[in-house]
Amino acid sequence: MTTRASSSGIQAHEVVAPTEWIARRKELLRKEKEFTKLRDELSRQRRELPWERVEKQYAFEGPNGRQTLADLFDGRSQLIVYHFMFGPGWEEGCPSCSFLADHFDGSLAHLANRDVTLAVVSRASRAQIEAFRRRMGWSFRWVSSFGSDFNRDYRVSFTKEEMARGNVNYNYDVTEFPSEEAPGASVFYKNNAGEIFHTYSSYARGLDILVGTYNFLDLVPKGRDEDGLTFTMAWVRHHDRYTEGYFVDPKAQYVAPKGSGSSCCAERQS
Repeated sequence: MTTRASSSGIQAHEVVAPTEWIARRKELLRKEKEFTKLRDELSRQRRELPWERVEKQYAFEGPNGRQTLADLFDGRSQLIVYHFMFGPGWEEGCPSCSFLADHFDGSLAHLANRDVTLAVVSRASRAQIEAFRRRMGWSFRWVSSFGSDFNRDYRVSFTKEEMARGNVNYNYDVTEFPSEEAPGASVFYKNNAGEIFHTYSSYARGLDILVGTYNFLDLVPKGRDEDGLTFTMAWVRHHDRYTEGYFVDPKAQYVAPKGSGSSCCAERQS
């Protein structure tokens, strides 16, 4: 016999006998396995993309002073750079990038033992970065690219002229974007001769795979619970601010970080 059950925040839902539940679950499992195999094939194709040689000499300011892109590898051959939205003069980093960065520290030891270094790069000054890093309790490597072409070359920072035109080059397309800083991830490889190659970059919702919390939320009945929000990530806070009268206004637009002069991430783009 089929009945309907309802709960706060969830519409009336079908309730079935155990035997039918198992049958329905096994059908979904078949589709989940198809998706897993498709994801594996997509990952294989990602690894087979051609590389481009990094010719430019980039300089960053780290905890121990000036560092090059080669230095960021920290003795390993593979480097993942997360482009964190934190511009010069901002009072704090982007809440959405902070949400993602909360997942980094636990992965560092595992990545290091698979010949991978993770580094985070922003245009904010070292002093700004260090103050915010301490506030959030993070320990991952985070360097400043201020004064470098790095963010511009990897299409995560835009000029005032580009912003005035309303069209920027982001996520492999010319599109509108509400901030002078954008999120992204770039991957690099360094061979034994010290040559560096750019192997992959991803932006916008291509970064969802890095957000462990979303993977957990996708398992539960309410899911991410973002469909009714004008700004999909309006529920996200810096992790030290969920106790400050936490309330989600479904009609809320994104509030710009102070000092940024524009919205941090007014919509997660596809």
